[in-house]
Amino acid sequence: MRIHVKRSEESLFLYDAPVLSDLATLIPALAQLQNCRLRITRLIQATEDLLEHGILKREDQYGLSEEQLQSFAESDAKGTPDAKKPDAPRKTVMKHGREYIVNPDPTGRRCGEALNEELAQVVTQTLVDARAAISPDLVKLNQPTTLQPLLDAIQAIKGALMITYPMGLPEYEPARQIIEGSEDLSSKQASKDILEPATCTLWWAGKELTRDKKLADFVGKNDKTKVIAKLQKAGHGAPVRENPVDEATQKQMMAYYFKKQEEHKKLMENNDDDYNNSQWADPKVLKRNFVGMGPMMSWRPR
Repeated sequence: MRIHVKRSEESLFLYDAPVLSDLATLIPALAQLQNCRLRITRLIQATEDLLEHGILKREDQYGLSEEQLQSFAESDAKGTPDAKKPDAPRKTVMKHGREYIVNPDPTGRRCGEALNEELAQVVTQTLVDARAAISPDLVKLNQPTTLQPLLDAIQAIKGALMITYPMGLPEYEPARQIIEGSEDLSSKQASKDILEPATCTLWWAGKELTRDKKLADFVGKNDKTKVIAKLQKAGHGAPVRENPVDEATQKQMMAYYFKKQEEHKKLMENNDDDYNNSQWADPKVLKRNFVGMGPMMSWRPR
């Protein structure tokens, strides 16, 4: 059967599973799949930052320009402060035998040395493929999601970064931490969306699908069934019910009632009897025509 997994009113992905699946196995699999989708989302963002502004600096170097860092390094080597003026801004720089584009990070957290267009294209294509693998549009296309293509997308990004950064990324670089699974999410907003496979819950039709039963115990034994289910963190209770009317229909309804309201307002403002002077509103016009008091009537057939 096909499970349409949602979070609140947002469609996440489609998943195919036998109707006789044990929920003790199915629920962790769904949670793992969603966590992997979130991981790829974070990896795409971190990699885009890396491509645009270069490698992350150490935490004690945040806010310092490359000229300041170079000056500090030279003064440490000489033992005295270096008072020479910084070099004029450069457009490109050569490092590790490769040309990088100077693009300073406005936050001061990255080195400001972006990959050139040729190297960036190697990574960019893997990001496009990864974004397609987790796209909610797959639900509209009725395409189920499985775990292996997502893991392959992560490995593809890892391989592209190894090609473009052969000297390796520092261990504090977010993209490397996400790939290696060593990132610290305790202080990040992303931690609120991550599900614990061992404790999260699955809901369908306002009922919790308990892990000690099979999927068929709740949805029946028809393998061609399609259901909408929602994942919840443990202890969060039943998910909020969706609005019976979708956003697009609601906007159309509001536009229709607003139009009717404006028409009613105009009718109330034009509350007079001027129309009684019109010929079509005269109840005796037919009688006057017959007795010859109105316009000439023609009885000749046309």
